[in-house]
Amino acid sequence: MSFTWTPHRFAGGALALDVANSVILRFDPTRSLDRFSEPDNLAAFPHAAMAFSAERDLFGPLEPVKPENVGGFIRLREAIDRHFRALVGGVEHRLSLAELLEAAAAMLRAAPSDQATEAATANSALRLLASGSERLKICGNCGWLFLDKSKNRSRVWCDMAVCGNRVKASRHYHHKKEGNDP
Repeated sequence: MSFTWTPHRFAGGALALDVANSVILRFDPTRSLDRFSEPDNLAAFPHAAMAFSAERDLFGPLEPVKPENVGGFIRLREAIDRHFRALVGGVEHRLSLAELLEAAAAMLRAAPSDQATEAATANSALRLLASGSERLKICGNCGWLFLDKSKNRSRVWCDMAVCGNRVKASRHYHHKKEGNDP
C-alpha cells in the first residue's frame, strides 16, 4: 500500500503529537495501522516533518532515527500518547509522567545529535509538559491528539479540512437518509 506523508499527518501542532499520531485508529484493533511499522515510512518521516510540522523552526534539519534507537523511539511515542491522553481525560497521570520522562531521557542519551528525530521528539514532549495541557485535545473524529491554537479554544477536530468535513458529510448523509432534509 502506497503512503505519503501529507500536511494533515502533522495536524498535532507539536512534533511529539505528530509522532504519537503515527498510529491510525489506535483504539480500533481491526483497523489500527502503525505508520512506523514500515521502515520506509519511518525513514521518510524526518523529511516530511521538516516540511509540515508546526515546530519545524525549533529543531532544524532532522536526521532519521538510528536503527538501534527504533525500539526506544516507539516506546517514547507510546509514552507520549498515554501521558497526554491521560492529561486530556483528567486521569491520574503520575505513572504515565514517569514513563514519559524515562523514555525521553533514554532517547536524549541515545540520540547522536539534537537534530536526530528521537531527540527532537523528546524535546518536543518536554516542551509540551512545560507549557501545560489546557490547549491539548483529542480529535472528535479520528482520536488524534492536537493543540487547539484557536483564539477561543473551540476546535474539536485535528484538521477541519479532513476530520471536520468527514463528520459534517456523515451528519448530512444520515440526516438526508432519515428524511429530515428540508
